Amino acid sequence: MTQKVAVITGASAGIGAALARHLAPAGTHVVLVARRHDALETVASTCGGQALVVAADVTKRTEVARVVRASLERFDHIDVWVNNVGRGISRPPSQLTDQDVDAMVRLNVKTALYGMQEVLPHFQARKAGHFINVSSMLGRIPFAAVRSAYCGAKHFLDALTATFRAEVQAEFPAIHFSLVSPGVVRTEFGVNALHGGVDSRQLPNSQSAEEVAAVIAGVMDSRLPDVYTRAGAQARVAAYYAALGVDP
Repeated sequence: MTQKVAVITGASAGIGAALARHLAPAGTHVVLVARRHDALETVASTCGGQALVVAADVTKRTEVARVVRASLERFDHIDVWVNNVGRGISRPPSQLTDQDVDAMVRLNVKTALYGMQEVLPHFQARKAGHFINVSSMLGRIPFAAVRSAYCGAKHFLDALTATFRAEVQAEFPAIHFSLVSPGVVRTEFGVNALHGGVDSRQLPNSQSAEEVAAVIAGVMDSRLPDVYTRAGAQARVAAYYAALGVDP
């Protein structure tokens, strides 16, 4: 039986690295993608020879296309593409600049758009495939004003995932699109936010990257279209909109 191949962007640390370490021992070939080659090699060293390292900047479409080619040259096929690249921001909406908004869309939306567009022909040729887009609870509830444009970018990603699913599954029902929405995760996300930020690892009610990775691995099997990584998250979203007098 052909081994499953999963491409993971943003794989040099955090959720992406944790997902690679979760999948590889079970026999999945993982393609690790990020800009930092040395960091990717460190992650690959924990994957038991199941990893291909491709250093690339996925904010550039040509680089994403190169990742697709390298993956197919090595493994002949791709089963799952995980769009995990993203970056936060620490700036309220009244102070946002054009550059802030452009950066949030480039990092959180275009990286996923390029991945889906560049891999889609391969999935269509196989009549099967699975995209997993890592979003955020802030894509459901814009409860952190300081994250402003990040909230908007993740709302954009959520809508893009749903509309891609509607378009593609009309002809290719075995090509799946899943959205995974974590809350606060104990990674360097906060301190790496544009304009700096609070360390996510110090915030209460957080999850480990390993917990989120386990949920994503489960989605690879279930192919559910929309998944939260914390129990009670869906009820929290419903309560937020109910308090506004809106029926979600």
